[in-house]
Amino acid sequence: MKIYYHIDDFIKLDNAVVTSGTFDGVHIGHQKILHRLKEIAAKSNGETVVITFWPHPRLVLYPGDSSLKLLNTFEEKADLLKAEGIQHLLRIPFTKEFSQIHSNEFIRNILVDCIGTKKLVIGYDHRFGKNREGSFEDLKKNSSGYGFSVEEIPKQEVDQVGVSSTKIRQALLDGEVEIAAQFIGRPYSLSGRVIKGERLGRMMGFPTANIDVDAHNKLIPSEGIYAVKVQHAELIFKGMLYIGNRPTLNGTSRSIEVNIFDFDYEIYGETLKIDFIQRIRKDIKFQDIEALKNQLQEDKKVALEILVG
Repeated sequence: MKIYYHIDDFIKLDNAVVTSGTFDGVHIGHQKILHRLKEIAAKSNGETVVITFWPHPRLVLYPGDSSLKLLNTFEEKADLLKAEGIQHLLRIPFTKEFSQIHSNEFIRNILVDCIGTKKLVIGYDHRFGKNREGSFEDLKKNSSGYGFSVEEIPKQEVDQVGVSSTKIRQALLDGEVEIAAQFIGRPYSLSGRVIKGERLGRMMGFPTANIDVDAHNKLIPSEGIYAVKVQHAELIFKGMLYIGNRPTLNGTSRSIEVNIFDFDYEIYGETLKIDFIQRIRKDIKFQDIEALKNQLQEDKKVALEILVG
């Protein structure tokens, strides 16, 4: 898949089959659109193009609102679109100036002059242009004059899936990572660099890798202990991950730590990818460290049952 970081980098195609949107999570609703995109391209000997916007428009239009947490970094999103078999990904920098572009300018300057769109596929509620003025009707009205056709994924097809990025975010905030996985068609994941911690886990017999998630807008699931799968380099390991303030140890800031089973390597500065499989329990304060150690032993047993089963 070719990735373009600016409109000027894109070389106009002869037969572009295009969709556009934020595609946060690349969930099963998005996948319906992508599968239709590939189907049309295969039948017409066209090339698939996904237009996405970065940063997320809400982060630019409402800079004072920090409530939006994203399911994907741009790099994660690109990897998922590549796995879906998309051929071209155009990342348009979303700025306040770009948000003022009228829908007809977007159609003419980007869809037609820049990309060479011959077929456009959109979701039933797709809006675009200044103040979200553009709609499916606008696209249909302009399509013949600009030499492309447009197809809308019917409302019933999208609603039948019953999924949205908002629902996925809420499931993760509730610790329901299994529900989130059903919505996105795979385990929810995050990546981060291993940083030095206080080595308290090692003292208790459960050495952990402390994870620094670089993207501050990345959604972190609810606090608790999770059964996870950990990717280091090209290898996959089983493990359990903790998210919380370490109340038993009188911690004051959130920590993300993973105990990787059957793993004994120094990996400071390296990157791990974590797949959330199931939450084992919520974060609670124990009477003392000995009680915490006993619970961690039980947590490991449960995690292994989940991951092996």
